[in-house]
Amino acid sequence: MTSQQPILSALQQSAAFEFTFRVRQPQATKPSACVVLLHGVGGSETNLANLAAAIDSDTLVVLPRGLLQFAPGQFGWFRVSLTANGPSIVAAEAEQARLALIRFVGQLQAAHGIAPKDTVIAGFSQGGILSASVALSSPESVAGFGLLSGRILPELEPHVASKDQLAKLDAFIGHGEYDSKLPVAWAQRADQLLTELGVTHTTRLYGIDHEISPAMQADFLAWLARVVKAQ
Repeated sequence: MTSQQPILSALQQSAAFEFTFRVRQPQATKPSACVVLLHGVGGSETNLANLAAAIDSDTLVVLPRGLLQFAPGQFGWFRVSLTANGPSIVAAEAEQARLALIRFVGQLQAAHGIAPKDTVIAGFSQGGILSASVALSSPESVAGFGLLSGRILPELEPHVASKDQLAKLDAFIGHGEYDSKLPVAWAQRADQLLTELGVTHTTRLYGIDHEISPAMQADFLAWLARVVKAQ
C-alpha cells in the first residue's frame, strides 16, 4: 500500500503575514476550522506535511516557516543548545517568536473568517514548545494546542495567563518514553503544570525516540477532532 501524498501550496509570502507559509487547502470553500502546525528546529514547514494531509478535509491547515535559517532547508524559531544541564535557549528569540506567532494566528483568523474557538496550534519538538507558549500566554487566540515531543519553557512562566483565562483551553501531550533529545521527564512536567493550571489535557506516552509515531499521530488527530467539534 502506498502512503497518501500530501498536497501543499507553494510557499506564500505577504506583508500581511508575519511568516512565509504553505497551506493544505480545505475542500470546503469556507473552512470549518484552522490548524497551525509548527516544525522543529533544523527542519522546515514541509516536515509536517503528512500530518497536515491526515487532518479533516474541511480544515485549513497552515504550516509556517521559522524565521531563523541555519543551513539550506533548515529553519528554526529560536536557537537552542543541548547541554549536560538540559536545553539552553536564546530566550529573546523564543519571546520574539511567541509574539510573532500570536500575531500570525490573528492574521490567519482575520483573513479566513475563522474564530479562535475553531483554531488549534500544534507542533513537533521546538514547534510544540512554541505552540504551548502561544496558547498558555494567549488562550483567547486558540481553542487548544498540541505538544508533540516538546516541552513547556520555564522561561514562559511570567507570561502564562490566569487560571480563569485558561479554563476553556484544551491540550494534547504526546511524547516518546525513550526520547533522546527531550527526555520524557519534560512531558511529565508539562502534564503536572497543566494540572496545576487547571488546563484540560490528554497525555500519551509511546515507546519511541524523538519523533511522531503513527500511534501518536492517530491519538493527536482523535483529540483534535474532539476539540474542534466540541466548540
